[in-house]
Amino acid sequence: MGRGARVAAGERGATTIADRVVAKIAARAAWEALDGVPEGGAPPHATVTVHRDIAHVRVGVELDYPSDIGTQCGEVRRQVAQRVRALAAMEVPEVLVQVERLHSVHSRVKAGGRAR
Repeated sequence: MGRGARVAAGERGATTIADRVVAKIAARAAWEALDGVPEGGAPPHATVTVHRDIAHVRVGVELDYPSDIGTQCGEVRRQVAQRVRALAAMEVPEVLVQVERLHSVHSRVKAGGRAR
């Protein structure tokens, strides 16, 4: 470009997406992958560290027991990576999924609740 050339308004500046915004995208994607949360459970939450256009994601989830934990965590990883790429235009080299609690029908009955 020459010295006198003007840069179009849409080509100037930079866009920065805060870590907490990417974390919200990741948590929502995990919720979508799990099709909600177990009865009495907390929704998924995420922490994200962004460096340039690379997001390092850690997601905490609660699952029903018994269930196929490996398959559910794999689906969470896939959905989170796909949604962060699509909505934030960031690469996601890995998604760490931490299962924080299992919710058993038996424990809900013992706690005085009724199993459905």
